Amino acid sequence: MGLNDTPGGERKHIAFFGCRNAGKSSLLNAVTGQNFAIVSNIAGTTTDPVYKSMELLPAGPVVVIDTPGLDDVGELGELRIEKAKGVLRKTDLAILVIDSAKGFAPEDEEILSLIEERKIPCIKVYNKSDISSEKDFPKKDDDTELSATLFVSAVTGDGIFELKETIAKLLNDSKNDRVLIGDLVNENDLVVLVVPIDKAAPKGRLILPQQQTIRDLLDHGAIPMVCRDSELEGVIAKYGKDVKLVVTDSQAFKKVSAIVPEEIPLTSFSILFSRYKGELSYQLKGIEAIKNLKDGDFVLIAEGCTHHRQCGDIGTEKIPAMLRKKADVKIDFTQGTEYPDDLEKYKAIIHCGGCMLNEKEMKARIEAAKKKNIAITNYGMTIAYLTGVLDRSMKPVKNV
Repeated sequence: MGLNDTPGGERKHIAFFGCRNAGKSSLLNAVTGQNFAIVSNIAGTTTDPVYKSMELLPAGPVVVIDTPGLDDVGELGELRIEKAKGVLRKTDLAILVIDSAKGFAPEDEEILSLIEERKIPCIKVYNKSDISSEKDFPKKDDDTELSATLFVSAVTGDGIFELKETIAKLLNDSKNDRVLIGDLVNENDLVVLVVPIDKAAPKGRLILPQQQTIRDLLDHGAIPMVCRDSELEGVIAKYGKDVKLVVTDSQAFKKVSAIVPEEIPLTSFSILFSRYKGELSYQLKGIEAIKNLKDGDFVLIAEGCTHHRQCGDIGTEKIPAMLRKKADVKIDFTQGTEYPDDLEKYKAIIHCGGCMLNEKEMKARIEAAKKKNIAITNYGMTIAYLTGVLDRSMKPVKNV
């Protein structure tokens, strides 16, 4: 997978915030070297967050986000401001653009407080240095390991190189060594990946969790073997003594667990992603709420992507049907970037693995549930519990 093919969920997200006409869009264009954002002297040109995946040297593959002005006005303006603040859920690096001729505004102070509260690395960029005097520039005394202050001009290009270098530094400093599956296996281990091909499967390709699992196994020298659930019995009969781990699509848990001998570890793609992007132990605790569901309880089923729903869809059909065998629950659905702020009515949240979300947003959703004391778990754990294989499916990942 080349850098240009890096999934959005694996790219660092860089968001530009600031008041109207502070020069966010001009600065973004100067940093990216593209006419990515519309530039105008009319205040409020950017009305919704705009996303672009790109290669930003020397940082690497990123998603850059242009946001509406934080000082927008009127009823629509308030909605735009909330949209801008919502971007913080997925922001790995915030760039606060300040008009150096006007100085630090109350809106800048408010967003900076939110950025610091979330411990997001931040660069305060005083733009328009070409038309400002040095007396307008603040001191850098408050800079920390998570912050920097720069003075630039999007028009002349002054300070843009230093800004790009600082972006790369702060992103590199915040990197971690997350591994999807490679730490569960050794070199030359045979790992069987069970991929059902049904009417919900995309034509001619594997879905992202399957692709990423294969790539991570290859990166760690293991040997992935991919088969359908209909061929699994033959694979186990032929290679069973050499198989070190089986990973299945969650919806095939019941069938797969009956085929795979107990001595062969078994888990699912969704559970791997819970460990990779979420908080495995907290989501496992969320199963207690699933066990105790009663008639009339509200459940939120959330997905991070916006794929076309088909007959037999796992999130909107299969999981609800399984839940309703336990209790007559009321279910709401969200997908993509839509995620409710008001979670109080829910007894439990069941989230997908989050392959389309970056780690920051997945953890922000979990943190939102934590703050409201709402249980949250994921598709794989829920299906494993409802099919009686939860303990078995957690063994490969629980103590690593």
